[in-house]
Amino acid sequence: MEVKVIDSKGKATSKKVTLADEIFGIEPNDHAIYLDVKQHLANKRQGTHKSKERAEIAGSTRKLKKQKGTGGARAGSVKSGTRVGGGRIFGPRPRNYHFKLNIKLKRLARKSAFAYKAKMDAIMVLEDVALTTPKTAEFKSILANLSLTNDKVLVIVGEGNDNVYLSSRNLQRVKVVAADSVNTYDVLNAKKVVLTESSIATIENILN
Repeated sequence: MEVKVIDSKGKATSKKVTLADEIFGIEPNDHAIYLDVKQHLANKRQGTHKSKERAEIAGSTRKLKKQKGTGGARAGSVKSGTRVGGGRIFGPRPRNYHFKLNIKLKRLARKSAFAYKAKMDAIMVLEDVALTTPKTAEFKSILANLSLTNDKVLVIVGEGNDNVYLSSRNLQRVKVVAADSVNTYDVLNAKKVVLTESSIATIENILN
């Protein structure tokens, strides 16, 4: 699959890159994508939710009324979960939502995500961006030249470029990631995926 390389002014250059069919041309596996996205979202959960149960509620332990003869249900404590102000019955407790997936399955999921984007013609290849200082206005002008101002964009750079990252940090619809840390969720969540030239070799090396 050949794609033209675009410069930061939005114009096609004379260069072309070949995207590996083993990654960008496979038949996507929906179940692998589902499992990988599920794991990504689960691993982001803090799991710090907690509610007080009856043993943790402040209150008297005195029996409210005698056991028999009142005509009503038995009542032993004001802290019972069936009473207003009582403890929560089977309430949430702190827990860890993380679970494990095999590396081969996660690679297949990322390949499938890239393949979907390639089928939708939602992948662009950009010349390596070199910003000397962090400037959001300069980065926004690059997006404007690429006609991506109003789209949700994922920019994948070859290596950690602090200036590019800092320039895009305040933009809500833009996310910049290094090629060695891209995940399935980010690829699918973006309307356009912008690959820099240096990122392609890293992606193909990791996923192959």
